[in-house]
Amino acid sequence: MPHVTEKRADAADTGDAERPALPATSWAVLGLLSFGEELSGYDLKKWSDWSLRLFYWSPSFSQIYGELKRLEKVGYVTSRMVAQETGNRDKRVYVITDAGMAAARHWAREAPVEPPVLKHGVMLRMWLGHLLETDRMRDVLGQHRQYAETMRQRAEVDAEDTRDEEPWTYPALVLKWSERYYAAERDLADAMLADLEERERRRF
Repeated sequence: MPHVTEKRADAADTGDAERPALPATSWAVLGLLSFGEELSGYDLKKWSDWSLRLFYWSPSFSQIYGELKRLEKVGYVTSRMVAQETGNRDKRVYVITDAGMAAARHWAREAPVEPPVLKHGVMLRMWLGHLLETDRMRDVLGQHRQYAETMRQRAEVDAEDTRDEEPWTYPALVLKWSERYYAAERDLADAMLADLEERERRRF
C-alpha cells in the first residue's frame, strides 16, 4: 500500500518534497532514537516506561516493534543484529538515520499544537455520584490521590536523576512538568474530597 504523504514546509531540510505521514506513536519511538543511542525494542520499551509514561503513554512491545518496522520501511531508522555477551540469541538494534533526524526535527518544529485529550475515569465516576455512596466516592478519590502522589514522587526522582545529564536537559524539564501535573491532580482530589464533605454538611 503506498504511503500517504504530507507536504513539507522546509524542503531544504533533506531535499525531499514530501514526507510520509506517521501516527503519533511513530514520532514517540523516533523521538527516543533521536538522542543518538543504538537501541533494541526492549531498550525502547524500558525508556518509554521511564519517561514517556509520565506525560504521554508507554506503547506496548508489539506497538514499538510495529512502529520500528514502519520507520525502517520509510528510511528513518536502520537496524542490525548484534551478538550478546551472555550467550543469548542475537538481538536487533535500531539507530536513527539522517533522514529520520530531519523528519523528527521537522515534526517537533511544525506539527500543529493539539489540545490534550482529557479522558479522566475518576471524574466520570464522580459525575455518576448519584449512583454511588459517599463513602465509595471518598474511597475512589483516595485511591486516585495516592496514585497521583506516587507518580509525582517518581517524576521528581527521575527529574533529579537527569538534571545534570546534558543530553537529557529537555526531558528533565518535561519530567518537572509531569511532577507539577501530578501534584495538581493530587490537590484536585483533595479539593473534591473537601467538596464532598461540604455537601454532606449541607445535607444534614
